[in-house]
Amino acid sequence: MTEEIIIAGFGGQGVLSMGKILAYSGIMQDQEVSWMPSYGPEMRGGTANVTVILSDERISSPVLNQFDTAIILNQQSLDKFESTVKPGGVLLYDPNGIVHPPTRKDIAIYRIRAAEFASKVGLAKVFNMIVLGAFLKIKPIVDESNIEKGLQKSLPERHHKMIPENLKAVKIGKDNVELMQEV
Repeated sequence: MTEEIIIAGFGGQGVLSMGKILAYSGIMQDQEVSWMPSYGPEMRGGTANVTVILSDERISSPVLNQFDTAIILNQQSLDKFESTVKPGGVLLYDPNGIVHPPTRKDIAIYRIRAAEFASKVGLAKVFNMIVLGAFLKIKPIVDESNIEKGLQKSLPERHHKMIPENLKAVKIGKDNVELMQEV
């Protein structure tokens, strides 16, 4: 099993940390892992993306042009990465700020209203974990127990008190992801 993922959005949406948590979770599951972030000089508001590869076999290169899954959190990223999803692949997006939804017919398209749910339940700081939960419902490539271990590894100790909120957010994502189009 090899899963090649691009996660993209604005800086400040937790794109890089979502990728890091997923990567650490894969490590906890004894998988081969690659985590390669890409972002501009802006801290918040600029675009950011991260490529994550989880595999049972050795990973030959972290550089990819096509992905099994694209997790998209803004219109600019949708415009840039929709075409990079392999035919038969998955595109997961949050519709907040998306003016032109995905149009490809050869991929499965899922929607998670993560920004809306995060706002409703007062979990704005863990918006990205709602998205991660939606992804793990679609493709359960890491066990939930390893998500908790990944959070412990990737979050600074002073933020460990937020792990229960993060796990609650994962559950919200799993419970609320919507299939918009099958392959």
